[in-house]
Amino acid sequence: MNEINRSPTFWRSFPIFEEFDKSTIAELADIATYRKWPAGTVIFQRGDEGNYMIVVISGRIKLSLITPQGRELMLRQHEAGAIFGEMAVLDGQTRSADATTMTASEGYVIGKKAFLDIVTNRPEAAEAVIRFLCAQLRDTTERLETIALYDLNARVARFFLATLRQIHGNELPESANLRLTMSQTDIAGVLGASRPKVNRAIQWLEESGAIKRNEGIIACKVGRLQSIADPEEG
Repeated sequence: MNEINRSPTFWRSFPIFEEFDKSTIAELADIATYRKWPAGTVIFQRGDEGNYMIVVISGRIKLSLITPQGRELMLRQHEAGAIFGEMAVLDGQTRSADATTMTASEGYVIGKKAFLDIVTNRPEAAEAVIRFLCAQLRDTTERLETIALYDLNARVARFFLATLRQIHGNELPESANLRLTMSQTDIAGVLGASRPKVNRAIQWLEESGAIKRNEGIIACKVGRLQSIADPEEG
């Protein structure tokens, strides 16, 4: 696979581009370059110049920080349909985290200058990008709230619900199956906890009837997860 996908439906599946019109998407496809990376590739590091962003076609890529004590803090994992590296492109600052492929991955690279030319010349595109960044900020605020204000059982429940919303949208079914591509160590990194504690929290959720595990599939009872995720509302 090395040709650029020019379908408006494809490009609008990425939230930052979902409001772009056909002509803007055509320009976007013109400036995109196909790339693939083997597992374990460091795409960029914290402090690097932010001269491009990446839309993910396949694979899994983590954004992380290394603490002064040598501990890795995982910020996010990106899979097909995600975009990353856009912040440094838009604010002109250096990279704020390391980006490393966890599996063999493919994506399109979009250069900073060419993308900014599109946004500068098309006010409606600039407005769409601003709305996307605001949504990202709200998501970050919610993540910080989760870590700061909720116990680990609630944090894991909120993690499962957030993952389900990525699949189903905000209107969740009463029950839904989830196949996680993240290990418990990865989840622990996202939630700011240790793997053994996350394991105990997942066991507790199962004992409480919120989830049921079977051969890599997690059957989720959405209402029960919501009552655990927000106990004051339950």
